[in-house]
This record gives sequence, C-alpha cells and structure tokens, in this order.
Amino acid sequence: MLGRCLIRNSQYLLGAKSLLTYCRPLSDKSYVATESISPTLLKKASRLSSQLKDLESKLSSSDEFSYQDSRDYSLLVSTVETYNEFLRETENVEELQKMLHEDPSLKEEIESELTQAAPKLKRLTSKLKTKLLPPHEFAEKPCILELRPGIGGSEANLFTEDLVSMYEKYAQHHRWSYEIISRNPHPSGNGLVDAAIVINEPGSYNRLRFEAGVHRVQRVPATESKGRTHTSTAAVVVLPKIEEDDTSLNRTFLPDDIRIDVMRASGSGGQHVNTTESAVRVTHIPSGIVVLIQDERSQHKNKAKALTILKARLAEKERVEKEEKELAERKGQVSSTDRSDKIRTYNFSQNRITDHRCGYSLHNVEGCLNGYKLDEIIDALLDKETAEKSDELVKQLETKEGILN
Repeated sequence: MLGRCLIRNSQYLLGAKSLLTYCRPLSDKSYVATESISPTLLKKASRLSSQLKDLESKLSSSDEFSYQDSRDYSLLVSTVETYNEFLRETENVEELQKMLHEDPSLKEEIESELTQAAPKLKRLTSKLKTKLLPPHEFAEKPCILELRPGIGGSEANLFTEDLVSMYEKYAQHHRWSYEIISRNPHPSGNGLVDAAIVINEPGSYNRLRFEAGVHRVQRVPATESKGRTHTSTAAVVVLPKIEEDDTSLNRTFLPDDIRIDVMRASGSGGQHVNTTESAVRVTHIPSGIVVLIQDERSQHKNKAKALTILKARLAEKERVEKEEKELAERKGQVSSTDRSDKIRTYNFSQNRITDHRCGYSLHNVEGCLNGYKLDEIIDALLDKETAEKSDELVKQLETKEGILN
C-alpha cells in the first residue's frame, strides 16, 4: 500500500498534460520518481507525429518511395509509437490523480495503481528523450573491442583476461554473435598481452561504446601472501565495425597509404609459429596507426582481420576528431561520458563497481564480470548522456524558435 501520496503537477504543452513527479509513502520514506520532460521536446515530438502522417499519406498515394523515405519512416514510427504511449500513460496518471481527489473511498486502490504507473511513466519519459535525440553516428553498427593491460604487472594481464571474459559473457547473455579475432597470452601463461573481440550484433556499438577507457581493479592477487590490495588497470578501446557493403563508411587505400609487412608469429602456438610467415602488420602511413594480427595460420586471413581493425580505428578517429571540434566550438559545455581516464573501478573487497562518469555504484562484482549485471551500469551512463544531450537540444530548439519568432 502506498500510504499518503505527495503529488506535484507539472504543466506542459499539448493540452497541459500533468505528470506525476513523485509519490512518497509515509511508512518507509521511499520515492517512486518520474522524470520531467521539456515542453520544447514535446513540441518536437508532436511535429514528428505530423511528419509521420504526411509520410504515410505519401506512401499510400504515390508509387515513388525512396530509400531515404523508407529510412525516415522507420525512424519516425519508432519515435511516434513511444510518444503516443507516453501520452496515454500521462493521461492515465492524470486521471488517477483526479480520482484520488474526487473519491477518497477509492484511495488505497488508486494509490496502488499510482505506484505502478509512476515507474512506467519514468521509463517512457527517458525512452522518449532518447528517441528525440539525434542518433549516434555509429549507433546501428556492430563493434570491435580492443583490450590491453595498463599498470600493475601480471595482475593487469589477469584483469585484461577477466574483462575479455566479461564481454564474451555479456554477448552470450544477449545471445549476440561474437568472435575473438586476436588473443595474445602473456608468455608466463598468466593473463593476456592484448585481445580483440568482434561483436557482430547491429547496434552493439551503441551499448558498448561506454566501455571505452581505463578500467581499474582493486583486489588481493592470488600470489599476495600478506593480503595486501593491489591496484591495476586495463584499457578498452571500442570501435565501430565497418561492413564491406557499407559504401558510406567503407574505404579503399592507395598503395602509398599503407605498408604491409609479413613475419613469423611469436608466442605459443605450435610448429607453424616458427616456420610460417603468417603474422601480418599493417601500417597506415598518414595516421601512423599500426595493426598486428597473428592469430590465424593463414596470412590472408590475418591480413583481412588487420584491415578490418584499421578501418574501424580510422572511422572512430575521425568521429572523435569531429566531436572534439564541435565541442570546442560550443560554450559552457558539461562533462561528457566519453572521458577515458579511469572510467570505472572494480573493488573486490567491497564487492563494488563504481563508474566515475555518472557516479553509479553496483554492489555485485561477480554479476558484472559474468555479464548479466553490466547493463545496469550502461543504462546509468545512457541516462546521464540522455539528460545532458536533452538539455543541449532544448537550448538549440529554443534558440531556433526565438530566431524564427
């Protein structure tokens, strides 16, 4: 039972819809909160709804329906469906509020419904905000994750191996296709020198891009006799996978742009390691990017993998440079979730994982490293990014409206 509700109405455009902002039960002082959404964003959603109707009319009355029309239609349908669901749930909450004041005899039943409606409205508000934002450039792409140890010696190598396992299990949890395209064990047999994973699921880049940066672990190594906690790090790079049939992003290289060297593979792996020149190193001369792949026995397969990673690194490099240029041109920018210095700490003694970009802490290290709890951290980062970008979009739209008026 909810107890006494404290309800604050927020008036919006489009029929002055009121939103349940919070309900507090006096028994346990807990809150069921919902987010607010700017009237400016609701006006944009309403305009998109009108655009969808116009596009549907064009579809029904014309044989000419271009690829761009089809793409626009798909995006609009997804956004407008969320908007309509948001409006229905807002109306439901508004009606419950009205009944609460008009019929005290139904108080307990209405308050019970409000406690269920509020979280749903919060999720819809967050989802609508995300839908209204311009999509990330590589949002629909598969991704490549590159991992390498940082400070901490052998413990850093072991932590790198733990993170590789975490992303494998995360992909398995979501039933996503993935492939280890490079995995180089440390000569001692403890941990990894580096690794690269391809997640073939479209849209996986948009989820896993938040993993880019330095991950820090604080734990007692198995070899530590005095029980002292050691701190180690591992670096994660997240790249969009550029498909061969993606004409907008795929690229060809001029002969003078790249240098390809072949050599014998190093490390463990059997007789072919010492007798076959299967390892391939590709150097992109203009950018200085170097990719070395030696996992396959086939030189041609290693070359193909190296070129795939090179294209991904160049695409990500260009995206970051473009984003940094845009940020530098704006004033009063807030911090971004793209910062890569010590993005997250895994503290084993406290069973805690804290992401420093959004301040979210998860007290389940095992669940995160097993993949099924990682989404909680990613969702917290996505919420923070959505809030920041929504505020920026509102400012842009309000400035544009002011100019037009």
